[in-house]
Amino acid sequence: MKVLKKIKNIIIITFCVIFFSFAICMTILLLNYNKYGVTQFDNTSLVIIKDSISSKNYKKGDLVVVENKKVDQFNEGEELFVYKLDSTGKASIEIGEIGEVHTDDEAISFKNGDTYSMEFVIGTSTKVYENIGIYLSLITSKWGFLFMILVPSFIIFIYEIYALVVEIKYGDQEEKEA
Repeated sequence: MKVLKKIKNIIIITFCVIFFSFAICMTILLLNYNKYGVTQFDNTSLVIIKDSISSKNYKKGDLVVVENKKVDQFNEGEELFVYKLDSTGKASIEIGEIGEVHTDDEAISFKNGDTYSMEFVIGTSTKVYENIGIYLSLITSKWGFLFMILVPSFIIFIYEIYALVVEIKYGDQEEKEA
């Protein structure tokens, strides 16, 4: 009986460690959102391709790791991710090919003629993870975070309180019987 209890405790502890590690990682991703709603660590951004785009290099659901550089380090012909604001101030992500680099003005022009200040430049792609963006966008959404992080955390918390009450109330009886 003691062996089964130890195995149960090992399984529960392992599950809790894995779950809380996952929860901490997802919370860190959410806490590092920039003002445009993209996870950003220093010069590296995690861009989720949410819609079909014109680029053949990326598909809907891809997670793209994008690295930003100084304006003079960009080259013509590179594919560049930028933020585009609409009239309401909502940001969307555009992808284009660099046509011209304006180092004096701190701006970049695409081949189609659109010009963006470096404030709106995300950077160039360094790595693409296919279909990971679907899962990450689900987890980092409001409802996903609620049902995948907060509700299970609450259930684990209630279980631990229950286990503590049972241990306090019945713990001495089990020791006397053994």
